[in-house]
Amino acid sequence: MFFFNNFIAVATISILSLGLPYSKPGDSFVILAQHSISLSNRQPDKFVNNVFKDNILLNLNYMDDVITNRSQIDWAQIEKNSQFSFTLKPGEAFAFHDDVLDKYRGKVVKTTNAHFNFSDGFKSDGYLAGDGVCHLASLIYWAAKDAGLETQSLVNHDFAAIPEIPREYGVSIFSMPGDQLRSAQQNLYITNNRQKDVSFNFEYRDDKLKLSVAEAN
Repeated sequence: MFFFNNFIAVATISILSLGLPYSKPGDSFVILAQHSISLSNRQPDKFVNNVFKDNILLNLNYMDDVITNRSQIDWAQIEKNSQFSFTLKPGEAFAFHDDVLDKYRGKVVKTTNAHFNFSDGFKSDGYLAGDGVCHLASLIYWAAKDAGLETQSLVNHDFAAIPEIPREYGVSIFSMPGDQLRSAQQNLYITNNRQKDVSFNFEYRDDKLKLSVAEAN
């Protein structure tokens, strides 16, 4: 069901499934960083945790264009083990959503393709829709920073701890129609400042989400 854009991504996921933490001689890629989180401990309350988990998985499906609108959402399918990937060429940038700072206009080639609201089908724990996507953004930020990529996050998630992610990598995400400035400031930006393509490879399996950042060799 899930397709990858190139052999590098497929090879990376294949190696990750064996649990190898880094590349080995002869591979066609080099793993720059790898981190994982459990989706079963996002929040102590089971109901709230499941909201966070489902929103994270829904966001990944939007990012991979498996889902493009609310009518396509099938929660039984979304919660199955799955793999996702995107690639940045040198100089290209990723933003978590499409309200971006002026300095990134024309550079962003990839977002998660969602706005984390009820219209997109995101769930709420009674407080707001989209709870959990900040955890996904923080995982991406953490891995990108460790991979040595150029990153920017202007608003830290220090108002609440994110399990398994060091506090300095917490990212606060906000997207609101009509509030472009605040939305752009509460975004995550990653630029490929390396000389080769860099892929972000996600593997969701048995309540664990693993992200590997790999560079073409």
